[in-house]
Amino acid sequence: MWSSVTSFVDFWKRRVIKTPEKMLRRSVTAKAHFAASGDDEYQAAADWLMSKTSSRPTVGIVCGSGLGGLGEMLKERQVFKYADIPNFPQSTVHGHAGQLVFGTLKGKACVCMQGRFHLYEGYPVQKVALPMRVFKLIGVETVILTNAAGGLNQDYKVGDVMIIKDHINMPGFAGVNPLVGPNHDRFGVRFPCMSDAYDRELRKMAHGVAAELDFGDFVREGVYCVLGGPSFETIAECRILHQLGADAVGMSTVHEVITARHAGMRCLAMSLITNRAVMDYESQAKANHEEVLETGRQQAAQLERLVSTLVGRLELCHNKSL
Repeated sequence: MWSSVTSFVDFWKRRVIKTPEKMLRRSVTAKAHFAASGDDEYQAAADWLMSKTSSRPTVGIVCGSGLGGLGEMLKERQVFKYADIPNFPQSTVHGHAGQLVFGTLKGKACVCMQGRFHLYEGYPVQKVALPMRVFKLIGVETVILTNAAGGLNQDYKVGDVMIIKDHINMPGFAGVNPLVGPNHDRFGVRFPCMSDAYDRELRKMAHGVAAELDFGDFVREGVYCVLGGPSFETIAECRILHQLGADAVGMSTVHEVITARHAGMRCLAMSLITNRAVMDYESQAKANHEEVLETGRQQAAQLERLVSTLVGRLELCHNKSL
């Protein structure tokens, strides 16, 4: 095909190898477009919501699998389907209603996500965490997140509530982080600290409320590990995660927390232990989503009571932290 090695090299230079100048221009243009379109995406969703409701929530609540009842507790509710909100993804998981609820809880203006998004649904990690930046733009200062998780700590029982004190972002070890890409300076700095991801004062308050409600016997505190899913963990994976220091494992929450903290919002997160992770090769137990939803239904009332009481005291915690 080629008459000489020289002609092949010339073709390669012309058609395949881009000049450094062209590559640089394209890179800069792509980054600028990415940043602009990303900011527009968040702002368009926030503007649409603010045009539809006079509510200006300072508290955001994210409901995990089977825990959507938190959104039903809000008074003066206004409900918006995710499908109607510009640029919002849609929940595809059974147990996630797929709607945003505005209202008041214990006198506080709140917005509640009844259903969240996950990597295993095929969404990019930035899309999974998109609602957190929309929350920031509509005025949210504190985010309370709940999830359903498997218990790795053998002292945990099904039905326990674990207040998350820290996380292990396993997808993040491979670069799957919602902050990857051009930094959105309007939200936060390029390299945000995560050693304070889960607010200490909020965790302390949660323990105090649990004691007052006589929930102390089943409220724990531990480390949450996120995996990509959707398959549940193997026995070997459960064992190694526990050895790494994880007390519970799930498929959500961490990407939202990273994005919320990047934007300066305080975070409190809690896991409902819906099943015990299988860590014995002789065990006949098998994790399944129906068990997760059923445990959520059985224990939802206690978690809802814990969260609602906490919301009522957030102003006190905020003033104290100042």
